[in-house]
Amino acid sequence: MVDPSFLDLPARAAKPRSTGLTHVLDPGVPPGAAADLLTSSSAHLDIWKVGWGTAYVDGALDAKLALLAAAGVPACLGGTLLEIAFAQGRARECLDWAHDTGFTMVEVSRGTVDMTVAEKRALIGSAVGRFTVLAEVGAKSPGEQLAARTWPAEARSDLDAGASLVVTEGRQSGTVGTFDAAGRVRPDVVEAVAAAVGVERVVFEAPRSAQQAWFVRRFGPEVNLGNVALSEVLSVETLRLGLRSDTAAARQGDAAGAGPA
Repeated sequence: MVDPSFLDLPARAAKPRSTGLTHVLDPGVPPGAAADLLTSSSAHLDIWKVGWGTAYVDGALDAKLALLAAAGVPACLGGTLLEIAFAQGRARECLDWAHDTGFTMVEVSRGTVDMTVAEKRALIGSAVGRFTVLAEVGAKSPGEQLAARTWPAEARSDLDAGASLVVTEGRQSGTVGTFDAAGRVRPDVVEAVAAAVGVERVVFEAPRSAQQAWFVRRFGPEVNLGNVALSEVLSVETLRLGLRSDTAAARQGDAAGAGPA
């Protein structure tokens, strides 16, 4: 296939990149499905999170991680499994297993089990060095009212503890944390976290296309988007590039205003 080059599109950094990240949520697909996706989408895919506890029960995990490594796509262990291990006093064993299995990233969260901010900091510290750490802020239950007040301080604490990126909770449903029960973005939460640590250090979980489009319109094509469905990787890239109607109008506005002063 000859790569097209006839359109004026936003510049996108080459991989490995530090901004404009597309972080996907793997619910437990088999290696064959992963291989098919990587064939078409690996250039647009930056972090592959193996969700929840699926890594613990997936008999083909080794094969899938080998495919990801060959494609240059880092594999991230989802935070729920580490939280459960923490609750059972087995966090060290979980991290040892993740390292030996081939994960290069881990998510550290406290949205499922009881964990203090101080305990989260210590867990981040125990993972730094062997892993790139993504630290999630927010609870998985709906109706978290004080997110705009509490998330910025926790995000700063997570980065100070050694996390590379902060992830804002949105779940696979896109109806908690960063969003209201109807899936609408909560701008006060988004702006508070971005102002506290810098938008380039935040991965905004945004599983729905309307949510993804909102973030691209607000922060531009280099915004970091998380919990993208595996089937939506190319769709998200078209949102970034203004190749969908949701963001094409914004791109046309940019072009119209880019003439001489």
